[in-house]
Amino acid sequence: MHELKNFNDQLFKNVISNPTEQELRNLAKPMEKTTEFNSASYVTEVRNRSAKNTYIVDEIEVGVDQKEISQEDADKILQKVLEYVKDKDVIRVDRQMGMGDKFSYNCRLYISKEYARIAYMWNNTLQPSSNPENPDLLSIYIPEWPERIMIAYPETGLTLILGSDYFGEAKKSFLRMAMYKVKEEGGLGFHAGSKLLRVYDKNHELKDVGFIMFGLSGTGKTTLTIHDHGLTGEEKSIVRQDDVIFMDENGYCVGTETGFFIKTEGLNPEQQGVLYKAATTDRAILENVKVYDDGKVDFDDVSLTSNGRGIILRSEVPNTDDTIDLEKANKIIFITRRNDIVPPVVKLNPDQALEAFMLGESIETSAGDPTKAGQSKRCVGTNPFIMGPEIEEGLRLKEILQNNPDMECYILNTGSVGAKGDFKGEKLSIKVSTTIMKEIARDTINWVEDEEWGYEVPVQVNGIDIEKYNPRNYYTEEEYKVLASRLKAERKAWGKRIQRFYNRSSSNRSFKLSNFRKIWYLNTYKPTSRWRLHNSNSQCFRMHYRNGRRPVLWRCRSGIKIRRKIKVF
Repeated sequence: MHELKNFNDQLFKNVISNPTEQELRNLAKPMEKTTEFNSASYVTEVRNRSAKNTYIVDEIEVGVDQKEISQEDADKILQKVLEYVKDKDVIRVDRQMGMGDKFSYNCRLYISKEYARIAYMWNNTLQPSSNPENPDLLSIYIPEWPERIMIAYPETGLTLILGSDYFGEAKKSFLRMAMYKVKEEGGLGFHAGSKLLRVYDKNHELKDVGFIMFGLSGTGKTTLTIHDHGLTGEEKSIVRQDDVIFMDENGYCVGTETGFFIKTEGLNPEQQGVLYKAATTDRAILENVKVYDDGKVDFDDVSLTSNGRGIILRSEVPNTDDTIDLEKANKIIFITRRNDIVPPVVKLNPDQALEAFMLGESIETSAGDPTKAGQSKRCVGTNPFIMGPEIEEGLRLKEILQNNPDMECYILNTGSVGAKGDFKGEKLSIKVSTTIMKEIARDTINWVEDEEWGYEVPVQVNGIDIEKYNPRNYYTEEEYKVLASRLKAERKAWGKRIQRFYNRSSSNRSFKLSNFRKIWYLNTYKPTSRWRLHNSNSQCFRMHYRNGRRPVLWRCRSGIKIRRKIKVF
């Protein structure tokens, strides 16, 4: 394993260290087209994340859809990069992820000087570093590299970003790495927004209700996170975080960023007033948005890409306060975007929440693979940035839910219902989704169990004719049966794929990941504070060899019996 302290300014020909926001914009001026709002806009060559070119070094076990690269092969590329940058002028930017002591990381970016626009954008997503000389996470970004490849060293905290000039690669390199570090420290990192709804409940008591919203880019996560839900007076919506949060065992959610990376396609003041206002200030930064020669911005023109983006400052969003953390995630929303038989909203128990997390049901968007935009997609936790076995995170979430019965889970469909033939379905508008969330917070929705699916569905929602959005109303009994069978088959096939990958889910096997907790690596024999140890008289341990890689020691949880002989240390 490499040591992060060895990756420092001495590797480069010349380093421009921590220029100011204005200095960064000046450095990026040759690539800027100034908008009518006096903000900067840029056009890139690569216009979406390169998920297919992202690799995780095999110092950890990878998950279902994660690509692995051997340390030997990764190190060969690293050495070529280090040789190349000896003659490079680079910009160094040090920022801090998180505002407090818990799950907070000092982050350092080195990037080729000629791509100062990426440094400028990244500078505006995080706050100043409290300890810039001792980074916890580090990325070396060489956009001009001839091969497009991203390599993450999870145990080191190092990421190489090569051959792409898309800003999202810089942003996600740090968030991906931080989520792994949080998991190692006993928490969970989620690709989710967070907010607080202060509402009067059905008993006319004013309450603060915390929400986190899971969702792939392009499914409405940012829109729902920043929306005001039409609340006025003492009732209000308070935005905490837009993209990634870190949750502890009590449901406390640590925020990560002070700038939001929003999709701008179709942005307008009528439907998305809060976002529009923030995106049209002079400190907003636009990427791959149509800007005419006179500076006029056209958010409806997608000739450059349907993945137009903008950096907006959290401080420019009206309904924010002085913290990015959420005291508790009382309501967890899994956002999906389907167009046929998935209802506008369903309520889940902890087992169903685990299933929803593992199914990661959504659609592909232009932020991921533009060639497949609109197609059905599954991504565990709607989080394409997980490193390591995803099942660990799903089971940990279930454990948190079981230990915190005041936390409730829902699936929210932001697509449509009833699509058939030329009919695209009854659109589930922003107003429908935001009203549902508001009434969930108020605890005024009447629910009944759907006998076929097992989850609860709404029969009455204040402010909405919910029967209009009942999927069963749009199909004959036979048509619905066919669609239901197809969806169940898709889910079953995905479940089998996960089972085959982990080979741990069968009830005939004595070892299940949920029965064990990693406590230390055998090659050190030193307990680590990153994992909470259970108080237990049990001294049963099991060796799990991770498919021939570095062995990990597991301890059986208290009260769980092992049905086969295992080695006792």
